[in-house]
Amino acid sequence: MSQLLDEILFILQRLSFASVVDLLLVTAIVYAGLSFLRNTRAMVLLRGILVLYVLISLLIVVFNLPAFSWLVRNSLPAILVAIPVIFATEIRRALERLGRASQILTNANNNDHSPDVISAITQAALRLSEKRHGALIVLQRLDSLEEYVDTGVLLDAQVSPSLLLQVFHPNTPLHDGAVIIMDTRIAGAACVMPLSTSGVLSPGAERQMGLRHRAALGTSEVSDAVSLVISEETGAISIAFGGRMIHRLGRERLDGVLRAFYRPVQPSNSFEQFIARYLPFLLSEQRDSEA
Repeated sequence: MSQLLDEILFILQRLSFASVVDLLLVTAIVYAGLSFLRNTRAMVLLRGILVLYVLISLLIVVFNLPAFSWLVRNSLPAILVAIPVIFATEIRRALERLGRASQILTNANNNDHSPDVISAITQAALRLSEKRHGALIVLQRLDSLEEYVDTGVLLDAQVSPSLLLQVFHPNTPLHDGAVIIMDTRIAGAACVMPLSTSGVLSPGAERQMGLRHRAALGTSEVSDAVSLVISEETGAISIAFGGRMIHRLGRERLDGVLRAFYRPVQPSNSFEQFIARYLPFLLSEQRDSEA
């Protein structure tokens, strides 16, 4: 014990301001990396790699296995090359967000969405829920959704409850797919959105949820958009944001959640802008509790 205390004191004596900053930077990078991998299949792979690494290290330390140690040392370069292939989707997503980092600092447009848009969406969602008409409405925030608009039918129409009800009426040409709303207008309908591969919807009763919910969650995983989805079987209203889904929203809570997530597109300061873009789940937890 005394030897351990001596070693700790020795480390503390050599600790400088630069060392503290260095440790904080490494911690922040590791935390950001784990946040990007959170609730994804890549996190499962990462756990498997860590368990395998620990087991191999124990075998090498406990037993004298020269041939096995040689194999591990020579396999390490191949493993390092394979990591970018395994985590290609997560790396691409991180680079895309970093590539748009200048938008956070230079975007001076406040994009103050009209309360009428939120009211129109809320009214339409409640009426669709009563009729049990399935729907997926995606509200663009900072990340552009132009690539998904191009997969559907361009509308460029003013948001209104009657138009949304008509779009999602069963057997109409545009009901199968997502409506994407940009600012105060419907940019497109019947849009194809990315499906979630995180497995968040798998356990429990949520296993019965279909492609609309997977698309809503998948959209929230690859962008900072707010996805509103209505179940065709039960009429339940859910919202996906920041890789998480809030279920069974009533009139009051639906309006509050939409205003909390969607309307403040531009946070008040640079720190909140950074958090909203790169770690949106931190703000989603706070806003969900407020709503």
